[in-house]
Amino acid sequence: MARHNVGIIGSGPAGLTAALYAARANLHVTVFEGQQPGGQLTITTEVENYPGFEHGIQGPELMDVMRKQAQRFGAQSVYETVVRLKPQTQGFILTTERGSEYYADAVIIAMGASAKLLGVKGESEYMGYGISACATCDGFFFRDQHVIVVGGGDTAMEEANYLTRFCASVTIVHRREEFRASKIMLDRARNNPKISFLLNTVVEEFRGETLSTGLKKMTSVVLRNVLDNSLRDMPIDGAFVAIGHQPNTKLVEGLLDLDAQGYVITKGKSTYTNVPGIFACGDVQDAVYRQAVTAAASGCMAAIDAERWLETR
Repeated sequence: MARHNVGIIGSGPAGLTAALYAARANLHVTVFEGQQPGGQLTITTEVENYPGFEHGIQGPELMDVMRKQAQRFGAQSVYETVVRLKPQTQGFILTTERGSEYYADAVIIAMGASAKLLGVKGESEYMGYGISACATCDGFFFRDQHVIVVGGGDTAMEEANYLTRFCASVTIVHRREEFRASKIMLDRARNNPKISFLLNTVVEEFRGETLSTGLKKMTSVVLRNVLDNSLRDMPIDGAFVAIGHQPNTKLVEGLLDLDAQGYVITKGKSTYTNVPGIFACGDVQDAVYRQAVTAAASGCMAAIDAERWLETR
């Protein structure tokens, strides 16, 4: 069984930055890229808020550059999904879905989080082409346009208020009349003149077209009133699904301490977890910011923490 100094589970900005720093420290680094190499940015078209790219960069291109930069210093990629992580007296055994086993002295958890989606027709087709799950990531692209926000919690209210900085109008679509959002967040949305509400309403389908450039574009949403089941096709420029995120922590359930939402709990301002030798970075432990640049920053922290921890051994 091959021995690795650091096994990194996940290949988004956090995982690949951790790989870069760990590899530059002359550690033997293996990145388990999983089912979605590059993480959530691989389904993001234009990235304009990542430092260093004046004119923006395509999400998949950014992740490819980050991967090649880490590999330049010796990091290796394994395109398999880790399905079991087992602590040993010294180090850890990582088992992939193919049954392959790898040994690592230290492990960095960087599996990210996944936006909860509606699961309706057209959603996956137009994700990144008019549909988004992150207003702070994509709101700028909808300047002076008309958008909807789907959801009824604090996240939806926060996203809607943020979008009014750019959008001509924001309509909150919610399946009930009652809201899970806190009173202060709901009041802010209700008092914002750019925000309107469609209650007792659910999304049935996203519709769109293929442009002459070959790119897809979402153009309308089919809404259903849950009281009388009537349907309407509402023309819109963009849709933001704001029903929460789910951290990808199934692998470490029962091993690492998780909070009530399932995010990995790290110690203080570090990336240390409750298990010595396991470090967590990126969206898997960040329920607040969820940005590529903050994920990358915590990946740097995890690599430094892991390097120093290994030195003490």
